[in-house]
Amino acid sequence: MLTALQVITTVSVGLMVGVEFSVAFVMNRIFNALPEDSDQLARSHGGRMLGAVMPVWYISSLILTAVWAIAGWHHEGTGLVVTAAGLLIVSVIMSLLLLVPINNQGKTWTPENRPADWKEQMNRWDRYHYVRVAVIIAAFTLLVTALT
Repeated sequence: MLTALQVITTVSVGLMVGVEFSVAFVMNRIFNALPEDSDQLARSHGGRMLGAVMPVWYISSLILTAVWAIAGWHHEGTGLVVTAAGLLIVSVIMSLLLLVPINNQGKTWTPENRPADWKEQMNRWDRYHYVRVAVIIAAFTLLVTALT
């Protein structure tokens, strides 16, 4: 049972890392290369779509990691799992305090109602997102290491 939990948790966090890495280093670069208002429209749509899915994914990944840490408390590698859970908590806090407020504004913007500094706000979101991606990559790396 513990092995199944470990695999499910690692795959869940790994897929989340893949999505967030793709947003940071693929999708946003594609959006930035789009003509005229397409960049802002794409980011707004992405904010609405991923803003609905990612909170559930972050929280469920954190819960799975916490359950793994509790269920495997007397096994080797539990310290790595606990540290990974701590990093996932950091990523959730970062999301709530830094990224979600910007995303909540950005997902409502249109070319007609966006603020004059919308690109600066998106650049700030990107910078916070890069840090969050590094944090969840570190958590994923710890989980993978705990499997060995």
